[in-house]
Amino acid sequence: MALVGYARVSSTGQSLEVQREQLVAAGCEEVFEEKKTGTTTEGREQLEAALRFVRKGDVFLVCRLDRLARSLIDLRRIIDLLTEKGVGFRCLQQHIDTTSSEGRLMLNILASFAEFETDIRKERQADGIAKAKADGRYRGRPATIDPLEIGKLQREGLGASAIAKRLKIGRASVYRVMRAKA
Repeated sequence: MALVGYARVSSTGQSLEVQREQLVAAGCEEVFEEKKTGTTTEGREQLEAALRFVRKGDVFLVCRLDRLARSLIDLRRIIDLLTEKGVGFRCLQQHIDTTSSEGRLMLNILASFAEFETDIRKERQADGIAKAKADGRYRGRPATIDPLEIGKLQREGLGASAIAKRLKIGRASVYRVMRAKA
């Protein structure tokens, strides 16, 4: 039986050191680390490598549930994959251990609360933006593309690719402005 750890932070400015130390102190022989967003499991190469690495009888460890997944669906998919492979799961800070029935129950309860908290945060953010817009304090990101400049370059005979190159913007942005004018 091997203990295999996974550590993740969202941005390159954050440190993995604390998680690494906790996982090694817990007895992990191998620790997979990455600096990627946790909102999805896509593109998380080290998570995929860790899931390929674990074998029957191993235990997969993380420091906190949100280091592994931010949605109940992603968490369930990962735990189901581990279960199919005969691999246990432990979360150090939330004291979850899926090698027991109580641990599996606790995992599902905490994951549901985590997803609920994310949904509530999104709702509060949307409410705040709507209120700021109603009060005239929120206008979104300032425009970086000048439709008048695109029109001028178009009248000079330049095509979308040439305009995009000259203005250092994407060609799709040029087409969007052209469509809006039509």
